[in-house]
Amino acid sequence: MFSKDIGIDLGTTNILIFQKGKGVILNEPTVIAFDEKTKKIVAVGETARKMVGRSHAGIRTIRPLKDGVINDFDSTEELLKFFLKKLNLKGFLSKPRILICCPSNITLVEQKAIKDVAIQAGGKSIFIEEEPKVAAIGAGMDIYQPSGNMVIDIGGGTADIAVLSMGEVVVSESLKVAGNQFDQDILNYIKKKYKLLIGENTAEIIKIEIGSLILEKKNEVMEIRGRDMVSGLPRSIEITTEEFLEAVNDTVALIIQSAKNILEKTPPELSADIIDKGIMLTGGGALLPGIDSILSDELLVPVYVADNPMNCVVDGTGILLTNMAKKK
Repeated sequence: MFSKDIGIDLGTTNILIFQKGKGVILNEPTVIAFDEKTKKIVAVGETARKMVGRSHAGIRTIRPLKDGVINDFDSTEELLKFFLKKLNLKGFLSKPRILICCPSNITLVEQKAIKDVAIQAGGKSIFIEEEPKVAAIGAGMDIYQPSGNMVIDIGGGTADIAVLSMGEVVVSESLKVAGNQFDQDILNYIKKKYKLLIGENTAEIIKIEIGSLILEKKNEVMEIRGRDMVSGLPRSIEITTEEFLEAVNDTVALIIQSAKNILEKTPPELSADIIDKGIMLTGGGALLPGIDSILSDELLVPVYVADNPMNCVVDGTGILLTNMAKKK
């Protein structure tokens, strides 16, 4: 039996795997849990994510990627090995070809680290593509014409902003603040204002349940629980959408400024195309209510959210894999 070509969106928060002919076959959190004594894997993916902040001292949970790049080489290798084995992607006669996406502007050393991990995990030929390019393809943009296309991909660890033309990135910027930073902003805000400690998972739930950048779109109240920093006892408070907006305001401003920087560096002819076509928003951060309106107001360009923003990168790998097979 022959191996299967696969595309991997190796994200800071989630790993998504695309298999040619089947589509997206895996979507799991990029988390791995180890036993501190035996160093054996206890859990991977969603099971490991549920252990974050809830396990005892003998279990260590790790997010092996930080800001879109490998922070822990061995853990990333183990994570990939686990999923490739689970999905049975290795053939009898050959290993799978793997297309992996990475943030724009990562160094050659970081690219080599990603390739090395994929080879150690069981890959044969490893191809690296920039996330904003693949996200644009997955969102249905025709980037191969001599025309300007702009994409803002807000993932977990990075926000990648790029202008593309004729199949290549013309100008880009990778910002190391994105969805995970929103969670950290919420966590810090509640700690400072209410002297209450909450976990990462609670912060993420707040973002999903009541998060919005425009109060007219969503303005809700949510009860949360945590540990009081003064008494050390459990305590409940209510937090509002307005407070969420106050918490993440600085991070949103950084993304807006980065997008403005890219537009300022864009050649005039391509800028004209972007005004006509608008900007495409992809990644999990695109699901935050009001983010398209805020960006459009600040950049003075129409901004659209992709049909399936969470899957744009991994869907783009599928399209590229199909084209690679045709060329071959």
